[in-house]
Amino acid sequence: MVDVNSTVWIQMANFLALILILNFLLFRPVLKIIEKRNKKLEESQEEIASLDETIERKMAQYEERIRQARAEASVQRDAIKEEGTEQSKVIIGKVRDDLSKKLEDFKAQLQKETDAARDSLREQTRMIAAEISEKVLGRGVQ
Repeated sequence: MVDVNSTVWIQMANFLALILILNFLLFRPVLKIIEKRNKKLEESQEEIASLDETIERKMAQYEERIRQARAEASVQRDAIKEEGTEQSKVIIGKVRDDLSKKLEDFKAQLQKETDAARDSLREQTRMIAAEISEKVLGRGVQ
């Protein structure tokens, strides 16, 4: 038969004290670290979404400019064809070279901006990963 005496009360008090101590020393700090990590992840995801939106917007602008350039080229081509066979060949050649150069320049600029955005995201991802690793491990990570 189980005998209920003063040691049961002492053990219950020890157990409650242990729960309180662990709550202050272990559970709350770990929960705070997890909450901070989740907040950082949410901020990173928002920033990534913002950068994705910017990239999509720039791609739409790029496609619109291409469409406009093609429309302008078509109009110019029709006007040049009416001027004459020999003269139209020379002018069409110049316009095509011009458009190709503008298109290449625009593609290069877009590629630079895309690369810059990717580099920025990679750097931020590395920094966040290092911070998370340091906080989770409790020491510096290389």
